[in-house]
Amino acid sequence: MLVASETNANGETGKLVVGTFLTLDGVMQAPRGPDEDRDGGFDHGGWSVNYWDEKMGEVMDGQFAETDALLLGRKTYEIFAAHWPNVDAEDDPAAEKLNSMPKYVASRTLDAVEWNNSTLLSGDVAEAVEDLKKERGDVIIVQGSHDLIQTLLAHDLVDEFWLWIFPLVLGDGKRLFEDGTIPAALELTTAETSSTGVQMLRFDRAGEIDYGSFALDDGVE
Repeated sequence: MLVASETNANGETGKLVVGTFLTLDGVMQAPRGPDEDRDGGFDHGGWSVNYWDEKMGEVMDGQFAETDALLLGRKTYEIFAAHWPNVDAEDDPAAEKLNSMPKYVASRTLDAVEWNNSTLLSGDVAEAVEDLKKERGDVIIVQGSHDLIQTLLAHDLVDEFWLWIFPLVLGDGKRLFEDGTIPAALELTTAETSSTGVQMLRFDRAGEIDYGSFALDDGVE
């Protein structure tokens, strides 16, 4: 079942975007460094770092320019909050945007969030995010936050996917689409490629899946 788009009091549609880095076999765990996330004995951390080029930086800056708020799970929040406030915003548009934009954190263990303009969501996560979409009526992006994304997918709250597919396979690790994802058709709206072979893709929701078959009709010899 597809969830209808939410609107705020001004009739504006709220959009929730999942933006993430993926390997060709769908792994999203620890792209930025060896110790980012070793859950499950994962030892491939930092797999995305050496693929970066100038074009990827330009696309990333453009994507952040389109977003209005950031939604994070606890682990990703702690990684971002320890890093981005220490980056010189004058030299990095992404740092300027991330440090200033509204940030919402879904966590059952944190008592407070200290990063500038951050708010801790309370109560049921799915309900809180659905309310947030209604209230804001703009573009909210989720970065990292594997466990949070699984909840969002299971409750059919994601409107778009901005996926960067890196040309490598790892064989194990946390994947974007785990068990519990609700089946849905997607429409590719943008495709760009870096000099290192990274595919930067955007997908919109495209309704229900239209199933078919290549089997011959009954009675055909």
